[in-house]
Amino acid sequence: TTLVGNEIDNAVGSSLYLEKNTYVTIIEMVYGLLMRSGNDASIIIAKTVGKTVENFVELMNKKAEELGMQNTLFSNPNGLDIYDDGNISTSYDMALLMNYCMNNELFKEIISTKRYNSYCKGWWKNKHKLLHTYKYCTGGKTGYTKKAKRTLITTASKDNIDIIVVTLNCSNDFDIHENLFEKYFN
Repeated sequence: TTLVGNEIDNAVGSSLYLEKNTYVTIIEMVYGLLMRSGNDASIIIAKTVGKTVENFVELMNKKAEELGMQNTLFSNPNGLDIYDDGNISTSYDMALLMNYCMNNELFKEIISTKRYNSYCKGWWKNKHKLLHTYKYCTGGKTGYTKKAKRTLITTASKDNIDIIVVTLNCSNDFDIHENLFEKYFN
């Protein structure tokens, strides 16, 4: 467990509405980050894992380099572009990252979870609409920033074929993802 402190004062946008001076578990924060886009959770994770947000961002950039994400530069743990230029990346690099993450069984379990009973905040419903409406969807991550607008990464699996679709600045993203999955599965 880790103590929620003043670090969440700078959390804006989507939030788990964590309360200062309460204890949370990192696993709950990962569920909250991936299912609910909890920007406050991203700061708690960064401070716990990296000791400081800056150190955590350095680790993010090292991993991006290891994965061959040549057009990516991380500047914060949540991707928001409010206090700086935000994280810079491409659809291709995000697909590389998702492909890497899909090799982790716990990650796959979390992004495929439709509802989660959080110890600290009750029931959470996954924000990824296709997880609830498209039978081949295995998970993904929604997002929004001022520069990239709506962002969406979705994974789907059918007949032992796994596909990742990534869109940035796409207002009709859920429909486009489902249509692309159907096209490529066929």
